[in-house]
Amino acid sequence: MNTIENKNEKPFLILASKSARRRYLLKQAGISFSVIPSGFDESTVPVSSPEIYVRILAESKAKDISDKYPESWVIGADTVVVIDGKILGKPLSRTDARSMLKSLSGQTHEVLTGYCICCAAKERLFSETIKTEVLFKNLSEDEIEWYIHTKEPFDKAGAYAIQGLGTFLVKSVNGSYTNVVGLPVCEVIEFLIKEGLLGFDSIKRINNVDGPVNT
Repeated sequence: MNTIENKNEKPFLILASKSARRRYLLKQAGISFSVIPSGFDESTVPVSSPEIYVRILAESKAKDISDKYPESWVIGADTVVVIDGKILGKPLSRTDARSMLKSLSGQTHEVLTGYCICCAAKERLFSETIKTEVLFKNLSEDEIEWYIHTKEPFDKAGAYAIQGLGTFLVKSVNGSYTNVVGLPVCEVIEFLIKEGLLGFDSIKRINNVDGPVNT
């Protein structure tokens, strides 16, 4: 099968996040990487426009680990949910989660993920913010209470997980799905390929891609 190859002999990529969702996305993409969560204090970054805020957080997390492992390439990321210009972080209580879900019910909101890829030794840093629009169904009180009871909302921005039980909340997605999960995989891989860090195995093929297709 076609694979994405690490062009370095040893692991070269570090994910500066403890997020299981981001780990899963990179593994699904066939990328070799290590996980070293950043200990950067997010409270030190003043809240500005959501687009700038998440990008600065991503940069700060990536640089925190890159300074410690200068020869490695590091990915940092941060995700927020925005409704009517208000940033929704992770709910701190059942009341907080209930309030967030009610505000999202029947509305279109934005999910913004800032990501940063950097290598201190090469003095290379790239960052951007990717936006996805998500439309929620109209939620009944029972649906909201049931979902809160599952405890899934409590470590998720906006109090829901689109890849988990919270999938039933979502009516439509306009933009990158993986961005909503926590990392815009397409954009990350595009950058890594552009930098010459990843390559595709051109010898092995899936279903004889270069030849006739049997039906």
